[in-house]
Order: sequence, then structure tokens, then C-alpha cells
Amino acid sequence: MKQNNWIPRKDSPGKRAVLLTGGAGFIGSHTYVALKQAGYEVIIVDNFSNALEDTPERLQQLTGSKVICYADDLLDRSAIRRIFDNHPIDAVIHFAAKKSVAESTTAPLVYYENNVSGLIGLLEEMRRASVFNLVFSSSATVYGSPETLPVRENAALSSTNPYGFTKLVCENVLSDLQKFDPRWNVGILRYFNPVGAHSSGLIGESTTGIPDNLMPYIAKVATGELPFLRVFGADYDTLDGTGVRDYIHVMDLAEGHVLSLEELLDGAGSHIVNLGTGRGYSVLEMLKSYETACGRTLPYQVMPRRPGDVGEVVADPANANALLGFEAKRDLDHMSKTSWNWMLQRMD
Repeated sequence: MKQNNWIPRKDSPGKRAVLLTGGAGFIGSHTYVALKQAGYEVIIVDNFSNALEDTPERLQQLTGSKVICYADDLLDRSAIRRIFDNHPIDAVIHFAAKKSVAESTTAPLVYYENNVSGLIGLLEEMRRASVFNLVFSSSATVYGSPETLPVRENAALSSTNPYGFTKLVCENVLSDLQKFDPRWNVGILRYFNPVGAHSSGLIGESTTGIPDNLMPYIAKVATGELPFLRVFGADYDTLDGTGVRDYIHVMDLAEGHVLSLEELLDGAGSHIVNLGTGRGYSVLEMLKSYETACGRTLPYQVMPRRPGDVGEVVADPANANALLGFEAKRDLDHMSKTSWNWMLQRMD
């Protein structure tokens, strides 16, 4: 186990280069900052389908260094090949995937092509370039409806929607790859619920329309873009009857990616870990925290439960702590405060 939760190591590999697919998105952009802080060279490739076009400029302002960013699609194999030809890349962190559960149920083929075919094409280009270190962005959706809490990595795997199925298929692809080709080192990171924003307010989560996730929805109620929060179910067997989830600050998550990468580059081998806090918050707890952040009461209405929702899902992060030295440090109030700060910056 590494001794530090998050202190860039003095023996970090300095100028090793990392390719971030989807690196201009919510999690990718924050991971870019964490990687630069740890001394890595970083190259972004992003088609900007779910990212703000000015993100590279914001990252340059935040880090004080020029941002290398290719506005290419992961499915464009020739474009991805050129990036590997142009840069001596040591490892890849793969974020470039569609992530809406609701959208995946209406456009499953789009999700299969982008998430599964996109990963396979990336792996082929990595192999061609002799790059065999990969950190993969997975999800707690691979646990389906967990039977026991907190959720451990050895829990049964299943899917309840096409998005979750794509993550499960990708994990299986990577498992087979490692099994039959020992050159590969893969860190599979199963996220729970990333929220918040960088404390500077320069980068955060950008959503259009009605968000699928809770905190962005609350944020839009706080700005007046949405009239009230819809609370789906208030009769669960939880403290206040509303659903409970494990929310993790996006910068804690980003720093977990750096720890995973360093484990791979140190030659410690592949790993699968949960990235969460181990602490669940209810919908109403989230709402109250955001009210404190924005300084006013926010309206909500209780709706019927949604099909397939469960009362509580919380991670067991012990494995990530033991293998990577990972521990989430930012609390719920910091998540809400930084999210609201980001929203204020966008409103100016």
C-alpha cells in the first residue's frame, strides 16, 4: 500500500506522456489537472460531443501550460493512429464513452458502437504503438442491483440497461486481453457518483437539457433553469425515505486515476477497484447541502419510484485504499460548494 493518499510522489516519472480519451469532459478535464500536478505530459483527444469547446483554454489558464488537444472522434481510427505516431505515449486513460442511462435505452446501438467498438479500436491502436498500460473508466452500474452493502469488487456483476451492459462488456474484453496477452496492464476503476467541480470554478460538469444525475439537476433548480427537484420515491427503507447513493468529489476521483496509473507504471500489475467514499447521502441530504451552498431554499416534489431504482447503493473502497493508497477526502459540503461556484462562473 502506498503511504500517501494524494501527494504527487517525488519519484514520479516526470515527463511520461499520458493520452486522455474524452479528456475535455467532466472527469477527464479534472484528471488532466491532477496529472499535470503530478508531473505528467498529457495529450487530450475529444470530439467535444459532451464537453465545452473552451475547456482547453480553461485548462491552460488553470495549469499555466499549453494544452495539447486533438478534436477527433475515437471511432476515427486513422486520427487516433496519427496521435500515437506523433507522441511517445506511455499510457492511456480512457474516458471517451457515452454515459447516459436514459439515452442508452433509446439508442442502444449508438452506445454499443461508441463504447464497445471505440474501446476495441483504441486497444488495437495501442497495441500497434506498443502501449500496454490502460486505466479504464468503468462504473458501479456493472453491479446491477447489489444484494449486499457496501458493494465490494467481488459482488455479482450484471446490467439493467444498455449503458451498464457496455461497461460490463468492456471489462470482459479487458479481462480476456490480460489473460491471453501478459503485456497488458489494466486498471479498471468502478465509479460511484462523481459530483462537484474544481475549486477554481474554471472547470466543472456541463449538462444540456434535463440532467440524468442528481446534483446537476439540483444545480439547475438553484439557477432557476428548472422549477423544482423531482424526488423519485420517499418511502425507501432509509433514514428519510429517499434514495441513498455514494457521491464522490470529482477531484478525489481524478486523483484516484493518477494513483491507478502510477501503480501500472510501477509494474505492480492490473487491478479492479471501486472509487467511492463508503458513505451514502440521501436525496434530501444532497438538497439540504446545496441549499446551504447557494443560500436559499430549493423547491422539490415527491414523485413515484422509478422502475429498477433501489433504495441504497454504497461502495466499499477498502480495496482501493489497500492497493492504491486511495482515500476520498472532500466532504458533501465541499461537493456542493464547488458545484455552485462552477454554476456561478457559468452564469456570469
